[in-house]
Amino acid sequence: MEVNSQRSGPHALYTAAQVRELDRLAIEQQGIPGYTLMSRAGEACWQCLQARWPAARSLQVLCGTGNNGGDGFVVARLAHAANWQVQVLQLGDAGQLQGDALTAYNDYVEAGGQLLPFTGSTVLEADVLVDAMLGSGIDRPLTGNWQLAVEQLNASSSPLLSVDIPSGLQADTGAVSGVAAHADVTLTVIGRKVGLYTGAGPDYAGDTVFSDLDVPAVVYRQVTAAARLLYRAPPGLLCTPRARTAHKGQHGRVLVVGGCEGMGGAVRLAGEAALRSGAGLVSVATHPAHAAFITAACPELMCHGVADARALKVLVAAADVLVLGPGLGRSVWAQALLGVVLESAQPRVIDADALNLLAGAPANTDAQVLTPHPGEAARLLGQDIATVQQDRVAAVRAIAQQYGGVAVLKGAGTVIHAEAESPLICAAGNPGMATAGMGDVLSGIIGAFIAQGLAVHTAAVAAVCVHACAGDAAAGQGERGLLARDVIAALRGVIQAQGESA
Repeated sequence: MEVNSQRSGPHALYTAAQVRELDRLAIEQQGIPGYTLMSRAGEACWQCLQARWPAARSLQVLCGTGNNGGDGFVVARLAHAANWQVQVLQLGDAGQLQGDALTAYNDYVEAGGQLLPFTGSTVLEADVLVDAMLGSGIDRPLTGNWQLAVEQLNASSSPLLSVDIPSGLQADTGAVSGVAAHADVTLTVIGRKVGLYTGAGPDYAGDTVFSDLDVPAVVYRQVTAAARLLYRAPPGLLCTPRARTAHKGQHGRVLVVGGCEGMGGAVRLAGEAALRSGAGLVSVATHPAHAAFITAACPELMCHGVADARALKVLVAAADVLVLGPGLGRSVWAQALLGVVLESAQPRVIDADALNLLAGAPANTDAQVLTPHPGEAARLLGQDIATVQQDRVAAVRAIAQQYGGVAVLKGAGTVIHAEAESPLICAAGNPGMATAGMGDVLSGIIGAFIAQGLAVHTAAVAAVCVHACAGDAAAGQGERGLLARDVIAALRGVIQAQGESA
């Protein structure tokens, strides 16, 4: 979760190399001394630390030998000047310090600061701990004292502030090889790092606070962001009022296809989510065994039992948008329905078991949205789940390239990508949404937004954000026990609120 930021979105996300370039431009083009930037970073951390833990009066700072360690020396010096009990624990050889980091070290020592080498017997116990060891430059597993320091940080009961990025977390991907620091707060500077917002990043970063260190806007205009961060749906459909003379036919016809025998709940959830997201007419094509009970549970849905592909073709012809996959299964019946949808000209949303079937026979088209979770993404790419999660942005880009259209890789920090667009990462949502039926709800929302006139990419982006924000609204009574139906119930309010504030 990011705090203290403008949430009207979207925010630029950068790789570690891009942030280094921003830093270089600020120094060389704008004439901002590197030590000034370092001092601003340390001051931002010090202010954040005091705001988050106002009763704290003791501090231990673990400093490395690079610029991240230099930021830590600034924090320690400021705390020492405020009469806190401060101890700096040095990782690596202090003789390797150079440049601005060396200046920060000297300023801390000259101010009377205490410095000790970190050893295996070091006790980490203070009101607040600060991780200023490695920053965004690490690209390998931690070993030796570095690994031991992270393990001891994670074992300590004291709260932890990480400077720029938790040590051990990959800045570009959010992957962790071995160990990484579990921060309560991460204060990241100059540019938000991609890895803080997807993969394992959100878990390790804790609350993320950003400071641009007063780097001028002209610097940012020279570096194209690697991705963008969203908290809410962008302006568009949600802020467009409907005509007073509107009728249901003007708001799109969605057909949800799925629900093999015993899995009828999935299509019902997707269909109801489409209705709650504004689609004018929503039909469900499902196994004949489910048609009656779905109609009884949600009479607004027009439910049809389809025994074969021929029966489905009639329904497909009357639809504007197709949503295929919720509860579909992988039977001969399911494969036949998939074939009908893939032969149709309408835009489509492919989810759940339809993705597993598609992996065996990809059909490339721009008029589709694929919504895999990591397991389904692994099957689409012929990889394992760990590989997908190691670099979620690369995985979603590969899916869009291989299959066409828009790919939505679900999970913490859902990533959205289309071939001609920059990747987008959604920062909204919560762990309570990791439960059955959530993906079905998302596919229904996407289908409804396409049916109401949005391009597939715009619809996918808006739907992911609305879905996540509805999950957050529903979690107001607690994350544990959150149901997909609770998210559906919150959709109208979220869509209305985001439309009014767009």
